Amino acid sequence: MKVRAAGLLDLAKIEEMHRSSDIRLSEAAPPAARLWTLLSSTLSALLPLSQETLMFVAEDGGKVIGFIQASGQPLGLDLRRARVLQVLNLQVADGADSDEVAPALVQHLCNQALERGALRLFVRLPDRDALLPAFRTQGFRQYATEQVVYADRPQQRSEQYPDGLRPVKRGDERSLYQLYRKVTPQGVSQLEAPTYREWRALHTGELAGGHVVDRVEVVSWVRMQRGGEARPDTLQFMALPENPLPAELADFGISLLGDSRAPAWSSLRHYDSHMIDALRGRGFTVLLTQLLLVKELAVRVAKPVREKGLVPSFG
Repeated sequence: MKVRAAGLLDLAKIEEMHRSSDIRLSEAAPPAARLWTLLSSTLSALLPLSQETLMFVAEDGGKVIGFIQASGQPLGLDLRRARVLQVLNLQVADGADSDEVAPALVQHLCNQALERGALRLFVRLPDRDALLPAFRTQGFRQYATEQVVYADRPQQRSEQYPDGLRPVKRGDERSLYQLYRKVTPQGVSQLEAPTYREWRALHTGELAGGHVVDRVEVVSWVRMQRGGEARPDTLQFMALPENPLPAELADFGISLLGDSRAPAWSSLRHYDSHMIDALRGRGFTVLLTQLLLVKELAVRVAKPVREKGLVPSFG
């Protein structure tokens, strides 16, 4: 078996493997859970061939038996400038030995990413995914857990909204970054967005249209995004765990849905348990749990501080 860069002649086999995976996942997961994986760069869920990606195939006897795909983060970033990559796909053909093929593909991607100057590789996996060992054996570690909560009909419990609520305005980005640093464990923020510039790049266009709770400092943020067609409405939250803030923010978020007949969902991390509890008390249930893994390919070294040399004194 050898692993090499994918070429145009490989795309038919790659798409065949991807369709086969789509069928298996559609049969195994509820429709809403399957839709979430399609929209969130969950492993084996998306194949954006029109975007710039790294793709490698495993070949045995002239037959393609697996492939792996990664993109710059944010998605679509020029790979020549990408220092952080997101693994989008890892699939092994039916009949091939997954225990042999999958780790070889992951290892090859890591080596190639390192050669290109990447610092970290991220992957999002459904809980108890069969491909989890392929990443574990190559040095990936879990740094966070993500829960997607879902409601067919969200239930607002009160019209008591947080004091200090206002729409997001120009210049709030710095305050929102400070809120992100407060609510996010340091071990997570140092991996995902160690600087304001990196955090802003990851959330470009995401902050507009939201609301903040401003009490001298910003203590929470909420945003509603319409789904359209078969896609549910999305609620996004970031809040300090100070009662009754989570409950009041959840009610305000649900009020933004208005008369929408569409279901709603929200993606929250394990450290957002206060918001998860507030939403579960308003008709939401946990749709699926995903594991967020990372492999650090290179460690950032701070630039040494130049110190003045000691001048010998003769007396």
